[in-house]
Amino acid sequence: MLTFFRLLVLPRAAPIAENLFLRKQLALFQERKVRPRRITRTTRLALMALSRFFDWQAALVIVKPETFVKWHRTAFRIFWKWKSRRLGRPLLPKNLRGLIHEMARENPTWGEERIANELSLKLGILVSPRTVRRYLDLPPGRRTTRQRWATFVRNHAKAIVACDFFISVTTTFRVLYVFVAMEVGSRRILHINATAHPTAEWTIQQFREFLAFDHPYRFVIHDR
Repeated sequence: MLTFFRLLVLPRAAPIAENLFLRKQLALFQERKVRPRRITRTTRLALMALSRFFDWQAALVIVKPETFVKWHRTAFRIFWKWKSRRLGRPLLPKNLRGLIHEMARENPTWGEERIANELSLKLGILVSPRTVRRYLDLPPGRRTTRQRWATFVRNHAKAIVACDFFISVTTTFRVLYVFVAMEVGSRRILHINATAHPTAEWTIQQFREFLAFDHPYRFVIHDR
């Protein structure tokens, strides 16, 4: 760890990293003469970390460049699997989910608000209407008088802007948040920008940049 810290602060990081890269390979080569064994994950991570500071292709000896690139891809998949692990609130207990289904089935006119209120007032179970909505099974033929979402989008596509963030991970495992704004009618990208630390002020500034002048847009679709 002290060696890597020195590499980050010293101006001559490239030759030092290359020297360590070669010495690490030499040590592994000598160990294999005594007892043949596969390269450990620690060694792979050390070599990949050192390769960031110089052009590693000319200094790579123990494996082929394709194998070294494969190590990077494997590390990226492991990192992305950890980054994409499922988070959030756990599911409601099975008996409570069954109770919500039973209440909705026996009372077709009740919505999520009524069911949540009944659970709270009569049983003392505090569940938000939004959570109840996740477990409601609407009958197939049930219709609503409100305009369907697909119809609304089709009628106002030219006046709608859709925006969202997506995550991009660089080759050095740096996470960037990319903001994209798109016109729904033409699928034309109106604005795109990236930052490592998105804030409310930064996001508002993105809207100012592509909605600063006269425009035909009336609605903005966004997540959360």
